[in-house]
Amino acid sequence: MSEMYLEENKDQIYENALAEIETFELPLGTTLRSVYDDQPNAHQRFMEKLDACIRNHDREIEKMCNFHHQGFVDAITELLKVRADAEKLKVQVTDTNRRLQDAGKEVIAQTEEIIRCRVQQRNITTVVEKLQLCLPVLEMYSKLKEQMKVKRYYSALKTMEQLENLYLPRVSQYRFCQIMIENLPKLREEIKEISMSDLKDFLESIRKHSDRIGETAMKQAQQQKTFSTTLQKHNNVNYGRNMHLGRSRILESKNEMTLKRTFEEDDEHDEEVLTAQDLVDFSPVYRCLHIYSVLGDGEIFENYYRKQRRKQARLVLQPQSSMHETVEGYRRYFSQIVGFFVVEDHILHVTQGLVTRTYTDELWNMALSKIIAVLRTHSSYCNDPDLVLELKNLIVVFADTLQGYGFPVNRLFDLLFEIRDQYNETLLKKWSGLFRDIFEADNYSPIPVANEEEYKIVISKFPFQDSELDKQSFPKKLPMSQSVPQIYIQVKEFIYASLKFSESLHRSSTEIDDMLRKSTNLLLTRTLSICLQNLIKKPHIGLTELVQIIINTTHLELACKYLEDFISNITNISQVTVHTARLYGLSTFKDARHAAEGEIYTKLNQKIDEFIQIADYDWTMSESDGRASGYLMDLINFLRSTFQVFTHLPGKVAQTACMSACQHLSTSLMQMLLDTELKQISMGAIQQFNLDVIQCELFASSEPVPGFQGDTLQLAFIDLRQLLDLFMVWDWSTYLADYGQATSKYLRVNPSTALTLLEKVHRGMRDSSKKNNIFAQFRKNDRDKQKLIETVVKQLRSLVNGMSQHT
Repeated sequence: MSEMYLEENKDQIYENALAEIETFELPLGTTLRSVYDDQPNAHQRFMEKLDACIRNHDREIEKMCNFHHQGFVDAITELLKVRADAEKLKVQVTDTNRRLQDAGKEVIAQTEEIIRCRVQQRNITTVVEKLQLCLPVLEMYSKLKEQMKVKRYYSALKTMEQLENLYLPRVSQYRFCQIMIENLPKLREEIKEISMSDLKDFLESIRKHSDRIGETAMKQAQQQKTFSTTLQKHNNVNYGRNMHLGRSRILESKNEMTLKRTFEEDDEHDEEVLTAQDLVDFSPVYRCLHIYSVLGDGEIFENYYRKQRRKQARLVLQPQSSMHETVEGYRRYFSQIVGFFVVEDHILHVTQGLVTRTYTDELWNMALSKIIAVLRTHSSYCNDPDLVLELKNLIVVFADTLQGYGFPVNRLFDLLFEIRDQYNETLLKKWSGLFRDIFEADNYSPIPVANEEEYKIVISKFPFQDSELDKQSFPKKLPMSQSVPQIYIQVKEFIYASLKFSESLHRSSTEIDDMLRKSTNLLLTRTLSICLQNLIKKPHIGLTELVQIIINTTHLELACKYLEDFISNITNISQVTVHTARLYGLSTFKDARHAAEGEIYTKLNQKIDEFIQIADYDWTMSESDGRASGYLMDLINFLRSTFQVFTHLPGKVAQTACMSACQHLSTSLMQMLLDTELKQISMGAIQQFNLDVIQCELFASSEPVPGFQGDTLQLAFIDLRQLLDLFMVWDWSTYLADYGQATSKYLRVNPSTALTLLEKVHRGMRDSSKKNNIFAQFRKNDRDKQKLIETVVKQLRSLVNGMSQHT
């Protein structure tokens, strides 16, 4: 059964394969593979099936042909019949075609022309459409080139942006667009380089023009301040009314002239007020900032600008080494700094973000520290007060100018207080020279005034009042010398000079008053005091000059209260104010007067010593000349004339000088007797010395200086008198008996002094006896006297020894 089933199955497979072959379904690979299986004789059997199928189809074809053969024959017969007609028709069609072709040649030509025109028209339309897309691009690119040519770089960047974002994407398929796209970055870099070059030129320009910008800004600030100050003074009609009359008239006249001149100047400057923008073209900065902002490199530009400006700031803040020599050096220095910060302030307000307030404040603080250090250094080299004053005025204008632009300047005004001390020092040095010149030119004699006019001239310079002198008729003499009003005037000028520095420091009147008083105190207590002390010590200043100096200092001392009133009138600060300082001129002039008095005493003693040095005693003379020595009479005459000059001195000073002179004379005469180089003295010399001492006593009793009570002045010679009386009377028994008693006649005679002089007299007596008589030693009186002297010498030595042991 299974074999039969398999056979049937294979037959079915072959039939299916044949059916597929007949239907011409491709591919036949699958069908053929199904035929050639693993069974043997499969190919043969299939071929047999195939042959059988072919035979069946042949039989069917033969049947069909037999069925249609008659109709085919009939059709061929009919076809042969119409062949002749077809030939005729062919000839006619050919002829018709020829004639039609001949007639259609012109139509064809026209049609071809129409087709060509239509193609050309289509091409033109296409070109126009493309050109309409390209023309805006080309126009924009041409506009870009034109903007680059006229240096409108910011607009050029905007044009580039439109090209890239709007126009070029529409025609990006064209080669020229690719060239444009490649060129645009190059053009951007070119614009950046050009704008940066313009910025560098701008930075170089403002570096060169900073001083002019600063000078203009400072000038405008100074004019504004001068106008305001002058207007304020003009409105204050009572300003300075209590000041010195002459000075007040001058100031009022100056104020009116200054106000008028200020109004005229302001009218002129109102016509044209220059600003930083008028002097410098800032467009490169704006242009460069906009360009870099558009390119997205705004931060790079800001950093570059700030870095370059910091470098310029360091250069501006570096002063010239000789800046301190002239005011122009300082003015140029300040102008450059002001110009620098005026530019920065302008950039701050007209741009957004290029510079910030924090940046400018940081830059200003750095600059301010450098400026203060530079000014401290260079101002210390200034020895001219006028230059220091001009420097102060420049600093004030500099500070006011920058303060007007919003920069803090308090540290500059603090610096001015340091410079003020230096200014005062330079003033003190200058006035020290002025005082010296005044003292050198003074003749140290009372000021003569011949008439009322000359008298008024003197008292207009110096506040002098003397009711007794006013009663005297002209001509007359004022007690002080010419240097007194000159010194007084110079002190007032010093106050004015000191006031000049205190102005415009934004300080109260009380502070200015305090500063003036302190500086004036320094002038009086240091400068004038030193000048007076040096003057007093000068060798060419004699007693007459010293007396006049004492008189001068007395009047200057009295004038101190007028100086205080003078300062109060200037500052409008009452002296009763609690914090008002006082002038210390009283102590200055008192010290100078005491020094002059001491110098008078010293010079008197020196003069006495000069006379003593020319004394020429013959210590071996047997008898006196019967009259006083010539040197002593000259000395007494000198003292008389000198003490007559002392009439203008205070009584105590004259009395002290007279007493000092007599005491020094007495001491000098005593030292002359006790000189160790003087070995022997004769009694004749003692007598001559006694005559000289008598003249001294007569001089003392003649009251050369009024005011002494009784014989007070004569007591200066009491030691000499008792010693000489002891030797003249030869009253040794009384001296020795009364020694040590308060009632002793020779109380002021010291045993050692008496011993020294007695030994010299003893030697003189022995030498004199030897010369006069070789046999004098055999005279009884002389031998007794010698023994007496020896006895007295022994007793005096015992007294001296007792005193030393007691001591």
